[in-house]
Amino acid sequence: MRRGIATFTLDEGKCPPWLFQRMVALGRDIVKILIAEYGPDEFVKRMGDPVWFQSLGTVLAFDWNASGLTTILTAALKEAIRFEEKNLGVFICGGKGKTSRNTPDEILTWGDRLGLSDKKTHALIYNSKMSAKVDSALVQDGFQLYHHAFIFSQNGAWTVVQQGMNTGNQTARRYHWSSDKVTDMVCEPHSGISSKLLGKNVLNMVSKGSSKSRDLSVELVEAGYPSLMKEVNILRRHFSRYSNMVSLKAGKEQLTLLDLDRGEFRYHPMVHENFIMNKYLEKILQEVAYQKPENYEKLTALKGVGPKTVRALALVGEIIYGAKPSYEDPARYSFAHGGKDGTPFPVDVKTYDETIEMLKKAVSKTRWNQAEKRKAVTRLEKW
Repeated sequence: MRRGIATFTLDEGKCPPWLFQRMVALGRDIVKILIAEYGPDEFVKRMGDPVWFQSLGTVLAFDWNASGLTTILTAALKEAIRFEEKNLGVFICGGKGKTSRNTPDEILTWGDRLGLSDKKTHALIYNSKMSAKVDSALVQDGFQLYHHAFIFSQNGAWTVVQQGMNTGNQTARRYHWSSDKVTDMVCEPHSGISSKLLGKNVLNMVSKGSSKSRDLSVELVEAGYPSLMKEVNILRRHFSRYSNMVSLKAGKEQLTLLDLDRGEFRYHPMVHENFIMNKYLEKILQEVAYQKPENYEKLTALKGVGPKTVRALALVGEIIYGAKPSYEDPARYSFAHGGKDGTPFPVDVKTYDETIEMLKKAVSKTRWNQAEKRKAVTRLEKW
């Protein structure tokens, strides 16, 4: 699997009860077969693959390109395995809206029931919280998270499936994490397929290209609050200067944050923000500087550190020290099965076929009647 994000149209309304009940019933059969065939760890791993996840939703009869597939499929699978989690060795926590906020408590409950050590249970909770923090604070793509599901096996394999909405362009974006792919929680941790819709000027602090910016952010807070605020005040003067120019007509003098050739640096994507002039942000920066986190992951994990704190530190590092972070949508790094135009590489037909064949095999072993099996396979082949 390559890394990235999938984007879908944002739909409204509720899944009709008859469809949800059907998805639960069919989902129960197919999950049992997949786990019996490949084991709980492999099932959890597969849930971290957006194409496989999307294919499973299609098999269970939901719209393949609708945002509701994420929330409804997760809810249906959670209901499908209810009371059989221990036998199957797979556990699904969280969900949509308020339910997502119950994820840590649900993990803790399962940890107690399974007799997991406190260390293992809290590690699972940490991974759940960090994935949400990263996709809301370090990947600033304009999508607000509203769904978070944490799926894990008794052996410790885990997957995160979370989704955000962008009400401006009426799209939803799904983020997948898989424990077998994550080597660094704050450096390209995602698994999956990329979006066709790429955002502009996306502050992408999980990019490999943002490594210097991440390192410098840590150095800035390590230097202490007085030193950090000295740097922040330099930016305040720049923003103040820009505010005095906003009434000028187009084509006249404009803000230049760095003294570079105009052909090289004409516009900064964060120039219109005034987040530096924020008393709450100052309070958070003071607390972060006091804590002196030893690395960027620990900085990100601190309570109160959110998008504005991340942007402020990134901007100080870029404008004053030249440590420019990535402003490219992280979706550009992926394409799980390639693109039909060969961008960024040709379609991986073998992997795509393996995804379809695995689900076809599972469908063939279910107790569904032949008509239902044919419909499921047809939907899968169309997808």
